[in-house]
Amino acid sequence: MGKKYERITGWVQEEIESGRLRRGARLPSENELAEEFQVSRQTVRRALEELAENGIVEGRRGSGTYVTVNTRRYSEKEIRIAVMLTSVDTYIFPAMIKGMESVLSREGCALQITVTDNSVEKERMLLKDFLRTQSVDGLIAETVKSALPNPNAGLYRELEQLGIPVLFVNSYYPELEIPHVSMDDRQAGYLAAKHLIECGHTRIGGIFKSDDGQGRLRYAGYMQALMESDIKIRSSQIVWIDTGELAEMREDGGRFLKRLKDCTACVCYNDDTAHKLTEIFRNAGRGVPDQMSVVGIDDSALAKLCPVPLTSVKNPVEDLGISAAEKMVGAVCRKEKMETAEFEPELVMRSSVKVLREI
Repeated sequence: MGKKYERITGWVQEEIESGRLRRGARLPSENELAEEFQVSRQTVRRALEELAENGIVEGRRGSGTYVTVNTRRYSEKEIRIAVMLTSVDTYIFPAMIKGMESVLSREGCALQITVTDNSVEKERMLLKDFLRTQSVDGLIAETVKSALPNPNAGLYRELEQLGIPVLFVNSYYPELEIPHVSMDDRQAGYLAAKHLIECGHTRIGGIFKSDDGQGRLRYAGYMQALMESDIKIRSSQIVWIDTGELAEMREDGGRFLKRLKDCTACVCYNDDTAHKLTEIFRNAGRGVPDQMSVVGIDDSALAKLCPVPLTSVKNPVEDLGISAAEKMVGAVCRKEKMETAEFEPELVMRSSVKVLREI
């Protein structure tokens, strides 16, 4: 029995090594294999079970058995994990990459970093390249403009169909049933607004990004905190900005001064937004925090280095990187199922909030 099923497992492995069977390829049916090797279907099933246990194939109900091992790198025995981020060298990303590297290097996996610049077109180009080359065993991806309909959703599904696990980090596409690792962004917005309320502020504005899901969730948390305290939500005091407008925020300072003129405090989408808002108000002769209290989100280096150190909600980005890498290694190496994980944020208080009443 053993020698008979080993003929089938050996044939499959030879076909993969020769390149005649690639990842995503469908194996002949049980009947076809039984006829080809002149064995029983029970022997065929034993061979397929052995291959599945070794992560080489997987059975799909009602469809057949498919090659799932990375066939391009099969003989090299190297696990390569791609990490696709919107940026890598600034803001929160170095810490996130550090967390991923600490896990992947320990596990002997190679790390391949690519950058989308928050561009749907670049995301599409990179995904198509992963599909064409099949050169990676798993993909950890930061989403691009996740509040908008994503034309690349089908490419992520194709990767999964090829047996390449996908995990989102920092944000996610709600239309795709793909797990993600992120901070609880709704809670982050809630903590920022709640702190301002506890400091006595009732005229609290907000600046949120319109083209990513994090902005929408942080806005939802902001609204929750205001409603719990029976504070009226004034849409005139909310500024929605997209990625391009955030980059040009300083040049458009008058817009923010006008929208926030009746506010004593503001919840900002992130530390970058808060840092720029602080500059806008200071240049207009309005001091922070005396005339405008500001809370950021992420607790990045910007929060600490700002002329007025920013109170900010900590985003545990290094822990996100560690968790994402551990989940991906588990999925690729041990066929473990990945589950969504959302980390609890925490408030870090500094000098950018004026206390109108004792907390």
